[in-house]
Amino acid sequence: MDKEVKRETTDIIKNVAFKFVMLFGVVSLFSDMTHEGARSITGPFLATLGASGSIVGIVSGFGEFMGYAVRLLSGYLTDKTGKYWVITFIGYAINLLAVPALALAGHWEVAAILIIAERAGRAIRIPARDAMLSYATSKMGRGMGFGIHEAMDQLGATLGPLIITGVVYIDGGYRNALGLLLIPAILALSVLTAARFNYPRPRDFEVNPVKPQDKNYRYPKIYWLYLAAVVAIAVGYADFPLISYHFNNAATVTKEWIPLFYAIAMGVDGAAALAFGRFYDQKGFSVLVVAALLSAFFAPLVFLGGFYFALIGMVLWGIGMGAQESIMRAAIADIIPADRRGSAYGIFNTAYGVFWFIGSALMGILYDISIPYLVIFSVAAQLVSVPLLLHLVKSKA
Repeated sequence: MDKEVKRETTDIIKNVAFKFVMLFGVVSLFSDMTHEGARSITGPFLATLGASGSIVGIVSGFGEFMGYAVRLLSGYLTDKTGKYWVITFIGYAINLLAVPALALAGHWEVAAILIIAERAGRAIRIPARDAMLSYATSKMGRGMGFGIHEAMDQLGATLGPLIITGVVYIDGGYRNALGLLLIPAILALSVLTAARFNYPRPRDFEVNPVKPQDKNYRYPKIYWLYLAAVVAIAVGYADFPLISYHFNNAATVTKEWIPLFYAIAMGVDGAAALAFGRFYDQKGFSVLVVAALLSAFFAPLVFLGGFYFALIGMVLWGIGMGAQESIMRAAIADIIPADRRGSAYGIFNTAYGVFWFIGSALMGILYDISIPYLVIFSVAAQLVSVPLLLHLVKSKA
């Protein structure tokens, strides 16, 4: 009888946790409609304001750096204060409201500040959000839970660029398209408010009670090995503003098709997140090796190929993004105890952002010097991760 009651209680908690993940998925859907819709035209929009390839690479790279570096402080504050919802709300507000403000930017410098602010707001919210999701997914499988969230996230990331595609096609201007994104921004904040009032204590979902850790706790070696592998991928992963700048500059993809290419990549991202999430729960870290090998060769297709090769390259780019946004987050939850995850996500994402910035800045400079050099750098950097990931697989066996 006790076992039956316990099983029923577990099923109820699992069901509630699933609803929490789905509700946060809706928040991410509207959120990604907003900022990924804008991201699909950031490169050509900056070009219309007079920015060069180097400026686009540096701005997008520094934006990604801020989008990860701020997570170190945010993650620490999350663990220190336990104010998950407050930190999450502040981050979403900055992240979402900076996007429609781009429609008012008259100079690339102003647009650059707003792009960086949007990424910084995203950085503020993510450690707290991911910590809350890690508690809920403890009942349903880390990979599957984060995979479902990422799939809904990427549904929004697909719809946003599609909306932008339609507006640009009909109207031909970027400003109206950016201004329209105020609607999903408000919807995201509204659903987030509902989530807060329905689930005020996400920590209660955690299978193992969240206990304060020893002050002398040290992150395990496997965490640092994993971080080194992901950092190698980050260095060589070109951000889409630089890719879209190239499409516009080289005229391999027309203005109307650029956001559509991004939408396709985001759709692939969502599907890949679900697939990799499921495989991760079954096979563990070996799935990361497959993802790294598949995505490493997007650069020659995107930067050296014509229309159709560029499209294939964007599919591979989307596969890599799906892995980075799902199983790479799930792995942290499996390595680090619950009470240290906010800080662990913060450290992890800060390192990721620092090296993404370094890589993006270098690739932006290389773009203006030699596109083949950019491609060689991108592929080589990502392939460095493969032996590190293989060693990780062996150490977990």
